[in-house]
Amino acid sequence: MTKSNSFSSWLDQDTFAAWLFLAPALILLGVFLFYPIVYLLYLSFTTGSFTVSGIQWVGGRNYWRLFTDADFWQVIGNTAYFTVATVIPTIIIPLGLAVLLNRSLALRGILRAAYFIPSITSLVAVGLAFRWLFQTDGPINNLLIPWISNPIPWLSSTTWAMPVLILLSSWKQLGFNLVVFLAGLQIIPQSRYEAAELDGADAWAQFWYITIPGLKPTLIFAILTTAIFTLRSFEQVYVITGGGPLNSTNLLVYYIYEQAFARFEFGYAAAAATILLAIAFVFVYFYLRIWNTK
Repeated sequence: MTKSNSFSSWLDQDTFAAWLFLAPALILLGVFLFYPIVYLLYLSFTTGSFTVSGIQWVGGRNYWRLFTDADFWQVIGNTAYFTVATVIPTIIIPLGLAVLLNRSLALRGILRAAYFIPSITSLVAVGLAFRWLFQTDGPINNLLIPWISNPIPWLSSTTWAMPVLILLSSWKQLGFNLVVFLAGLQIIPQSRYEAAELDGADAWAQFWYITIPGLKPTLIFAILTTAIFTLRSFEQVYVITGGGPLNSTNLLVYYIYEQAFARFEFGYAAAAATILLAIAFVFVYFYLRIWNTK
């Protein structure tokens, strides 16, 4: 046997071994990830109930109904507003806190743990707490009595209900991003800051020209994960507002839930879920593009 043939035989055996070891993970991915996605796409072209009349193929009728439904576009607008308004403070505030907590401060470890606690707290429990806090006769209005003439109807107002959800979601995600940014700060060489100080750079110049460029991969990751976490928000809407008042806090995942399990329109809900999946893929696509060009 020649040298090239023996190398080819070794390569084939090595490739076979690699596929053999990967097979369990690939089977699990196929069963629990790829198959549900394919079945979701199939359902989005059908109508009917699993328990009453069965499902029937209707082609693109569900998508046409979605794109001509004013309620769906209101939900899309709510979701876009909620996502942008949540991502911005959930990136800026943890970034500033991470820069402060990365220095030698008293009780630094306790402060880090305190900021991370919201991330491991049950979202349903936190939602119930916020619902109690923001009741018309709740603690928040009681604190504001000296400055307001009438109690603010936080959860029954189309103006104030969404900011309550944004506040809850931002507070819940803050600790996770704080830990991510702290980890990112550890990989920036300290020598860069020392050199900048020797050149007379102040704290703001160091932050803008050293910290931000050094954290670029971390920032991209944090923005992507926060956006996806926000897009799939459901518990806070379900517990606090139920999509109201007047559909003003109805987000896309809660809208899908309503269509599927309240109205039993599984095909229509699958079409809406496919739109959500496409939005998530767009986020991932831009993330990979930015990552490859960094």
